[in-house]
Amino acid sequence: MNTSRNRYLKDNDPDKFRTFGRAKGRPLSPAQSELFETLYPKIQIDCSETGAPLKGLDGFAEIWFEIGFGGAEHLIWQAEHNPRAAVLGAEPFEPGVAKALRGVQEKALANVSLQHGDARDVLGALPDSSLDKVLVLFPDPWPKSKHHKRRLINEPFLTEVHRVLKDGAEFRFGSDIIHYVDWTLTRVHAHGGFTWSPKSQSDWRVRGEDWPETRYLAKALREGRTGHFFKFDVRK
Repeated sequence: MNTSRNRYLKDNDPDKFRTFGRAKGRPLSPAQSELFETLYPKIQIDCSETGAPLKGLDGFAEIWFEIGFGGAEHLIWQAEHNPRAAVLGAEPFEPGVAKALRGVQEKALANVSLQHGDARDVLGALPDSSLDKVLVLFPDPWPKSKHHKRRLINEPFLTEVHRVLKDGAEFRFGSDIIHYVDWTLTRVHAHGGFTWSPKSQSDWRVRGEDWPETRYLAKALREGRTGHFFKFDVRK
């Protein structure tokens, strides 16, 4: 039994402190429902064996995990442009998963695995040092002080991310909410297992070529907010 996972879920109590907002949107179209019935079971992440390597990922040079992929634009772009990487994605919002399934089907992607649900279930099932990259892009900021306990970025979460990432791997974080940026930097620094050595403001103010824009970032820019983009290296 993976005691790390049990301790993580107990400390976080995901049933009480959910880190995401809505899980349901408009009813799925017949085409979307069909994708959930036919394609999703084939590419669903199997979290049944805690601590065991995930099935179906043999032969890939790297394994990446995007947590909360929203409308799936970023996930699908990364999978399309990095065919040698297995791209995992977890998203609780049903319409977002439907968009990811449509992208996988339309682009005939063979390197995507999905979880419709809480990403922490996937993290808890993964073996130590099994991922090359974890991406958390523009998570729900939960701006009210009384809701800060629901923020995804916290000490137990960072401990799990650090555990599943390989030495020298990358933890990528983005946000347009400056308070959440400060919150994250404070906790990443306090953890001690991540390094970040910016040389100039462009290191976190300029989006890299390997970081495609999403509808959420575009909306933030239209509303006058600035994107912040961080790439932390794992140190073990």
